[in-house]
Amino acid sequence: MKRLAIITTHPIQYNAPLFKQLSEEAVSFTVKVFYTWSQSKEKIFDKEFGQNIQWDIPLLQGYDYCFVENASTDPGSHHFKGIINPSLNKEIEEWNANAILIYGWSFESHLKAIRFFHKKIPVLFRGDSTLIDEPSGFSVKKLVRRLFLRWIYSHADFALYVGSANKTYFLEHGLQPEQLLFAPHAIDNNRFSLNEVDTEQRAKRWRKELGIGDDICVFLFAGKLSKKKDPELLIKAFLAIGKPQIRLIIIGNGELESELKEKYSSFADITFIDFQNQTVMPVVYGLAEIFVLPSKGPGETWGLAVNEAMACERAVIVSDKCGCSADLVVEGSNGYIFSAGDMEDLKRCMQQSLHNYKELGRHSKQIIDNWTYSKTILQLEALFEKRLFK
Repeated sequence: MKRLAIITTHPIQYNAPLFKQLSEEAVSFTVKVFYTWSQSKEKIFDKEFGQNIQWDIPLLQGYDYCFVENASTDPGSHHFKGIINPSLNKEIEEWNANAILIYGWSFESHLKAIRFFHKKIPVLFRGDSTLIDEPSGFSVKKLVRRLFLRWIYSHADFALYVGSANKTYFLEHGLQPEQLLFAPHAIDNNRFSLNEVDTEQRAKRWRKELGIGDDICVFLFAGKLSKKKDPELLIKAFLAIGKPQIRLIIIGNGELESELKEKYSSFADITFIDFQNQTVMPVVYGLAEIFVLPSKGPGETWGLAVNEAMACERAVIVSDKCGCSADLVVEGSNGYIFSAGDMEDLKRCMQQSLHNYKELGRHSKQIIDNWTYSKTILQLEALFEKRLFK
């Protein structure tokens, strides 16, 4: 069998299930994951959450992996010099990789690997960048960046794009349509299904403990309380609606936490809850009827919480700065899209969703059932069987 070396910084709850499924189902190749942030094998400090994060689901089971020693004096994925692996390329060669799949170029070792293996073995690239936040019009800075990115992507034989905005980004930076493979941003949909009786019952008990009756419609935000996510816009829109039969739950921690709690904790219809780990998240979505991601960016390249909410059969409202908006949200069918930063537009979407959130939620589940890891596996299988090694 051919060998695919996967290069990525650290174990992530959204990637580990894909790696496991690849190891179980791929027939044309075998995989090994090379984690380049060796210090992350224990736990990592998330700057936006403001705390150490250690996920409570297994992220290192069911696939072959190793942690490559990271020599950075300031290790982490927050800057280019945070990932420095002197032995990475040698370790991949010693494993006899026939191709590499690399997640992200903006780390010293990742960029070196892309350049080192270029024209030696096929180089596959995975990223989720978009042009959503790019300023319109001409600027020298934008031109220089475009040229630099074209140079980087000229070293990739293929790119895996996660959605339509990401595909446009790759095309704008020199990759050709035949080099692009659709590998959708996905989650473990089954884990987030509320069909499990225990999950649904836990959500009902939690709602009751929070004093939320069955006749109350709950809006939910779950994520980092950061400026990028713009949770205060949601709070303001919610208060502007002013209806008695609605509640807002804000789940998460972050830089805006103290400010938001000081301003809004006195409102009886707004509930703040601390960060919840992965095993609890399906229950979290079960608390609400409508999930809202009000991000204004920059850098909301997708928004995988939207996938999670949809897998839980929830209506969704997202801003047009979220990379997932064009692919996952069908206006009026499973949710609504509003103009980022526009409180009145968000308020309008929230009011509209109150009329048919159950139907919107059913359509969400139907849509997200097609966004799976299996589609990525099929693309890679076809690539290995028909195009890479003739």
